[in-house]
Amino acid sequence: MIPRTRKVVAAHSSSPHNLCLLGSSGREPGSTLSLRRHAGICFILIFLLLAAFVGGLAASPTSPAADWVVVVPVANMYSSATENADVVSQAILGSGVVVLEKRHKWAKVRTNDQYTGWMPLRDLRKSSAPYGATGHMVQVESLFANLYGETDVTQHQPVMTVPFETQLEAIDDAPGNNGRWLEVRLPDGRMAWIQRSDTVRDPKPLTIEQSIELAKRFLGLPYLWGGGSSYGYDCSGFTQMLVRSRGVIMPRDADLQAAWQGMEVIERKDLREGDLLFFGSGPDKITHTAMYIGNGEIIHATTHGHPMIQISRLDDEPWTRILVACRRVK
Repeated sequence: MIPRTRKVVAAHSSSPHNLCLLGSSGREPGSTLSLRRHAGICFILIFLLLAAFVGGLAASPTSPAADWVVVVPVANMYSSATENADVVSQAILGSGVVVLEKRHKWAKVRTNDQYTGWMPLRDLRKSSAPYGATGHMVQVESLFANLYGETDVTQHQPVMTVPFETQLEAIDDAPGNNGRWLEVRLPDGRMAWIQRSDTVRDPKPLTIEQSIELAKRFLGLPYLWGGGSSYGYDCSGFTQMLVRSRGVIMPRDADLQAAWQGMEVIERKDLREGDLLFFGSGPDKITHTAMYIGNGEIIHATTHGHPMIQISRLDDEPWTRILVACRRVK
């Protein structure tokens, strides 16, 4: 079992009240001018702090628009600007990202779950509008789907193979559209064809029972550290996808998921289908997560035994011994 956590550093600033008190002990008693001078200094300091606070809000993760789009089936996000670094997460074709910084052939990006990492610029394209803003989107429902340059699987190799959840802009009035094929526009502007049965229009949030059935479709898929697609998931990437299928975006890493305010703390005895379980050496050292599917069973992406998505018994070792938290999505 490999830990799937990420360090978070909290920053705090000095109180404006303490700043106002600095130097006030030297004020001459009864000096109106000195009082006014110090009051003026306090006002300026408070104004500057408020300006910085407002500026911080303007630069908050939710403010900038996602002005870049992923143009490869699955783009790795690295911990630093080199492919020799570890993969911390992934983003799939058509995903919008915010570019925070550029360094040579690399971009530091933030995804819609507020996760950051470095991507090669070759995997991205600048976008003046969100991908698909002018068309109708379909979502890949199969675990994988081949895209072709024509409505024939025998003529050429696929243009690309995209993972589950990929969203594509459909060209509804394309001449070749029929019961089997659908023409799509890719994020880089190229056109391609996908078999309609691989897609779904206007996907609706799943119920808990439906999300459990979805989870079972991935049984046997190899474990992949940093994985966030059907090319391979890690433990928290898998649970994040399952909760996302229910219409909820939660944090990326297991420890952040357990601490997330969108979770309700529950006891083991109160577990219900769809609840999330967190494992580790202690509540502050969470290294693994899984989803409870009822009848004492969990489904998870794990390296324990066979490195793949599998079903385990919660009462079995090591899971019963290292269970440290139970959560329910509010």
